[in-house]
Amino acid sequence: MARNLGFLVVALLVLASSCESAIFSPVSDSHRSAALELFSPIDGSFGSLEETYEALQTFEVLGIEKKPDIRTSACASVVDTLQSTSSALKDLVHALRVNGILKCDLKNEAFRGIESRLKDSLNAANSLLDFYYSVGGLMLVKDQTSAVDVHLGDADKIFRSIKALSQSDGRWRLSSNNPESSNDAAGIALETLAGVISLASSEIDHSLIATLKNDIAKLFDGIEKYDDGTCYFDEKLVDARGHHGPLSASASVVRGITAFAAVTSESLNLPGEKILGLGKFFLGVGIPGSAKDLGSVPLILSLPATVLSVTKNDQLKVRVSTVLGSSAPPLSVKLMQIFVSGSKDASIIDQKLKFDPDNSVHVLEKLPSNVNVGNHIFSFEIVFDDPEHKKNYVTGGRTKVPIHVTGIIKIDNAEIAVLDSDLGSIETQKKLELPGENAVALSANHLQKLRLSFQLITPAGQAFKPHQAFLKLRHEGGVEHIFVVGNSGKKFEIVLDFLGLVEKFYYLSGRYEIQLTVGDSVMENSFLQPLGHIELDLPDAPEKAARPPPQPVDPYSRYGPKAEITHIFRAPDKRPPRELSLAFLGLVLLPFFGFLAGLVHLRANINNWPKSTVPATFASLFHVGIAAVLLLYALFWFKLDLFTTLKVLSLLGVFLMFVGHKTLSHLASTSAKLKSA
Repeated sequence: MARNLGFLVVALLVLASSCESAIFSPVSDSHRSAALELFSPIDGSFGSLEETYEALQTFEVLGIEKKPDIRTSACASVVDTLQSTSSALKDLVHALRVNGILKCDLKNEAFRGIESRLKDSLNAANSLLDFYYSVGGLMLVKDQTSAVDVHLGDADKIFRSIKALSQSDGRWRLSSNNPESSNDAAGIALETLAGVISLASSEIDHSLIATLKNDIAKLFDGIEKYDDGTCYFDEKLVDARGHHGPLSASASVVRGITAFAAVTSESLNLPGEKILGLGKFFLGVGIPGSAKDLGSVPLILSLPATVLSVTKNDQLKVRVSTVLGSSAPPLSVKLMQIFVSGSKDASIIDQKLKFDPDNSVHVLEKLPSNVNVGNHIFSFEIVFDDPEHKKNYVTGGRTKVPIHVTGIIKIDNAEIAVLDSDLGSIETQKKLELPGENAVALSANHLQKLRLSFQLITPAGQAFKPHQAFLKLRHEGGVEHIFVVGNSGKKFEIVLDFLGLVEKFYYLSGRYEIQLTVGDSVMENSFLQPLGHIELDLPDAPEKAARPPPQPVDPYSRYGPKAEITHIFRAPDKRPPRELSLAFLGLVLLPFFGFLAGLVHLRANINNWPKSTVPATFASLFHVGIAAVLLLYALFWFKLDLFTTLKVLSLLGVFLMFVGHKTLSHLASTSAKLKSA
């Protein structure tokens, strides 16, 4: 993580600063919850001491009470880092920062060793970061123990060495070898010089302080500003430490100026509107709520709701607090002006809002009568009850907040009619209930017209022009035609001349569904509803007339589930009588029995049947296997399926191959012995 994020690392609090019309709110419980989610320890530790400090400081600034318990692991890491002679200067500073929050058990001897190392590093420093970590470490030792003398006898010399890195525009360089300057380096330098002033054993030369105040004024001259008053310091430099965006650069400058303002008794005379702009940018994460910080505390004016309904008589509520969400001093809020968005005209109101002490909000119970539905910009002004509070708090002048006023729009004189083309006389006319259920049935030919008209009136009795007003005709074949309903003063009206639309309608006669759409973001009763249908009788299409475009195929009908297919099998043929089937079976088996009788009659020679036990066993198994195959065929015919039969047959085939090979081998060897004899 970058060094200068610190307790400003909750970056999601400043997302609204990039929006021209952002509504700024003080720090709330949602921000604290976000910080707890962002800083979640793993195995009881945040990892490095830098990350641990950023988490602890964020919890402290946001006032988070229920935070993770990491004291044991963090203090062990602090002690190891401070006692190690090989610890980097940066790690020493972060260890001291964590110790300043957790108050770990450290002896004075440890602080004396650290003080010696820091002063040696300060004397050998040749870059801004060397000065920053050395001086910052000494400041931390000073705050944590009084047993060690950390004062600087040569403070003027160190001050001038750091000041030599400044530029004419108020920005600073990180080292004399680096010609590039940045706002981030300026914040580091200011914080370091504030430490030098605090550690000086004698008063710093006043001319050096005056020069530094002039540098701060130049730095604020280059501040960036949005139209809503949000201010920030941009960073365009890409150096060895990487690119720093507006958040890091602004945080660094604010910390530096805050540190400098705390050690000098002179006023910095910083512009109040820019201080408030920085407060809006950080939304309080980077500016502690103390009157010493930057000379004054910014107050944030926020609205719990920026969408108000005149129909529901919503109240306008305004909350004023410090950027960290603490209570503001006694004050009043006035509604000074109301602007209509897109217009330079403004209504002068100058009305004081009523304060509700139970909810700590200022309430305007009823909107001014001249506020109509639409987008407005309300201009508020904060007035302190005690003028002395102007010294400690800054409001930034008038605050402009965009307000979205909605309401129910009244629809009058809605009607639809079929007109004769020549005379314009009404042939058929129907009243419409908008919004509501309508089911008009009209008919017309190509020589007639269709007219639709209605009026829109706001709750204030003024004519209303919505963002959307469409009339759609949809043919039964799926072809749609959309027309914009025009506005003629107080009345919305559209007239469709079918004679001029026959080509656009592709000469398609038949039924057309009528649908009306009226909508606007401030119209609470926007609607899209069918009005009914009209039967059109159009002339036949010429030979070369354009054809209707192919209608898109409904993906559901193409890729959706298909209709279930029901198979109807042919009824089985009638079986023959049982007696006839048995007689046929006997005729089939008759040749087999004849074969056996023939073997007996011919006196079959079985003299070659093996006499020994093992060959006789293999011969018997071979014939049993052949019988098993024949039995398997019979079972396949009556009961088994093909796959089961093939599985069993494969096993029997392997068995027959083995025992058959043994049997034939024995017969071959016996025959060879007989021939040789």
